[in-house]
Amino acid sequence: MSSADLKLGKNSICIANFYVHLARGWDARTAGADGGDELEIDGLGEYAKSTQTRLVGEGMTLPSRLRRLRELPWFECWVSQLRSEKKSAHTIRAYERAAKGISTIVLPGDDSSLPDRFLHLNVETAHGLLNPDTGRIDSWISTLDSLSPSTVNARIAAASHLLRWFGHSLPEWIKRPSRRRTLPKTMNKREIAKFRIAISEFKDPIADPLTTMMLETGVRVSEICNMDVDDVDLDDLSALILGGKGEKDRTVLFTEITAKRIGEWMTERGIRSQKQSIDGRNPLFVSKSGQRITPRWVQKLMDRIADRAGITRSRLTPHTLRHTFASGLLERGADLVTIQRLLGHASIATTRVYLEISDQTLREIYRRAQTPIPKMIGPTQDSDLEGTLYGAFHSSS
Repeated sequence: MSSADLKLGKNSICIANFYVHLARGWDARTAGADGGDELEIDGLGEYAKSTQTRLVGEGMTLPSRLRRLRELPWFECWVSQLRSEKKSAHTIRAYERAAKGISTIVLPGDDSSLPDRFLHLNVETAHGLLNPDTGRIDSWISTLDSLSPSTVNARIAAASHLLRWFGHSLPEWIKRPSRRRTLPKTMNKREIAKFRIAISEFKDPIADPLTTMMLETGVRVSEICNMDVDDVDLDDLSALILGGKGEKDRTVLFTEITAKRIGEWMTERGIRSQKQSIDGRNPLFVSKSGQRITPRWVQKLMDRIADRAGITRSRLTPHTLRHTFASGLLERGADLVTIQRLLGHASIATTRVYLEISDQTLREIYRRAQTPIPKMIGPTQDSDLEGTLYGAFHSSS
């Protein structure tokens, strides 16, 4: 059989039919106890094995590391692999979402019940169904058109990991969309002032210490939600971030202002923590019901603060506070390496985007300074420069 015969497109049904039968055979083997059924399915299994043998050389054989798992549910095995790689809970959920999307694809010749059974198939069966040459991955990619480039890239990254785990590889013709470069959103001084006023008037005592710490440390929302009391050293003015993005630990710093806010919060926190036992740990921030706060809970709090402050909700998010912290450091002379370490960026290229924010801020300040303003000093030598920053410098000399 030539390689051309084995190259499968989206509309090919030969191999698709074979794997449907193989899936049926596996289900019957595991679910049925009748001897006759077993003989019939075993016969199909022998046909499957002989057919699969002919596919050697085309990437259809099960990798040796997966052979001992061949009869186990593939989805559970793969998720276990993700956990063993120390993937974050957020990443695992994103990868699971992509895998479930792939499982809904029905190719010509597939049994209509395949999507319902796909996640429960064994490793060997799923290995064949997910071979890129079947066109299943291509069909799934075509369903992502309505998603943003960053979301598509995340889904493709998940699919790539899944295929590599099965011993396949992402087809070279699948291209990741280029991401539209947008500068991180930061709060200007006026918004920060309005934000602070709203916080001071907010009834929930968690708002002030929580947002102050986020603004002074630049931590991610997931990191502050997972922070425990023992992670914070008020005397040293520092906090330990355990298992941040990429499962990396780091130390963040804060000022006496945050230390004071946290110290004041501890009394209220103690009262709330008595209402419910909390996951065997000692969370720093808890809701009124005594539960550890979640990223979604924090965003809802931000929305309420934004409404009170008269700030557009999209302008006030946990990540906006993080970006504001980073750009503020840069504008005050901090170097990129320091900011990278404080933010927990794996690559300094990620941190470098704040240079563009700083440059943008610089240009805005310069343009504002060059805008003619009411004359507050004596006349200059050049009337064209009157009222500008440049003119002010020269008029004072």
